[in-house]
Amino acid sequence: MKVVKFLAGAVIALVAIQFVPYGRDHKNPLVTGEPKWDSPRTHELFNRGCKDCHSNETVWPWYSSYAPVSWLTALDVSFGRKVFNVSEWGRQGKNEGDKAAAEVRKGKMPLFIYLPAHPEAKLNTVEKKELIDGLVATFGEKKSKNKEKE
Repeated sequence: MKVVKFLAGAVIALVAIQFVPYGRDHKNPLVTGEPKWDSPRTHELFNRGCKDCHSNETVWPWYSSYAPVSWLTALDVSFGRKVFNVSEWGRQGKNEGDKAAAEVRKGKMPLFIYLPAHPEAKLNTVEKKELIDGLVATFGEKKSKNKEKE
């Protein structure tokens, strides 16, 4: 009986949170600029692994319309665009393109939570190196005291 009550409560909660509007507005802002990519290959690899969170050309999957996934997806995309957005290249005062290669090199990007639903974003070793080299060629690379550790 306790299990039935728990499941009923969980279903009611899942239905109720669908009425929270955050995360369901999937209107992509206009693309107002784009960097000059060093090669079509870098652009292709960026599109496969980075574009959904780091551009205004996000492809919103069906499940991103349902809470709580919609909340997490909206937060990830919002933060990704704020830090590094190739669709507003040249407009932002702070755009961390120079850190992009380091994030990929460290394995921080793409986010581990993104990969199961987007297997095309998982790059093999050669593709990862091509992307890192292309990002450095396109954006430069931030020099840091901890460069050796990256």
